Amino acid sequence: MIFILEDDDSIRKLINYSLKSQGFEVQDFPLPSLFWQALETQTPDLLLLDIMLPEEDGISILKKLRSNPKTSTIPVIMLTAKDSEYDIVTGLDAGADDYVTKPFGMMALVSRIKAVLRRYEKSDSKKEVLEAGGITIDENQHTVFAGSQQIFLTVKEFDLLALLIKNRGNVLTREQLLESIWEVSTDIESRTVDVHIRTLRAKLGEYEKNIETIRGVGYKLT
Repeated sequence: MIFILEDDDSIRKLINYSLKSQGFEVQDFPLPSLFWQALETQTPDLLLLDIMLPEEDGISILKKLRSNPKTSTIPVIMLTAKDSEYDIVTGLDAGADDYVTKPFGMMALVSRIKAVLRRYEKSDSKKEVLEAGGITIDENQHTVFAGSQQIFLTVKEFDLLALLIKNRGNVLTREQLLESIWEVSTDIESRTVDVHIRTLRAKLGEYEKNIETIRGVGYKLT
């Protein structure tokens, strides 16, 4: 099930029609209040979230979703007319999985949706318990502990940390991280690695030092 939160009727109806024609189940909402109401009874497989909304802006909604363990792992693609790097990074920093700037083609949007869903499906395979430097990840339970403190990560933060642990001691370039987790390689998107490393370090607290920056190359977990 894909939820669409978009106040522009023509855009919302077009997305709804396009996704249903591709075999997706869809519910759409013109107002955040209606979205929150629906979320009480059903958790979507993915949310398409507009930034400029009445009642409450999309960034605020995204932050609420990511701060709640029950909704923190819902894949979210931002829909926005703003295409400046600052606006894009703000959305990614708040926990968005991807973004699409208006105007956009429907087939391109479908492709981005499928890519995000593939990443989430990939995160559900080959699960195990990972430990390194006081950090423990249980891939079956989707839990993370930094020392004795449980922390809550978005799916991409979770996958990023797991990948670093699985390759601990080895440097992973930004390109390798993008290919493994984001499946993209554009210039703007490459900076999303740095954004997610920053938010991941903030959540790890005193354990942030375990993630080492290799200037001009990438990152490694020591």
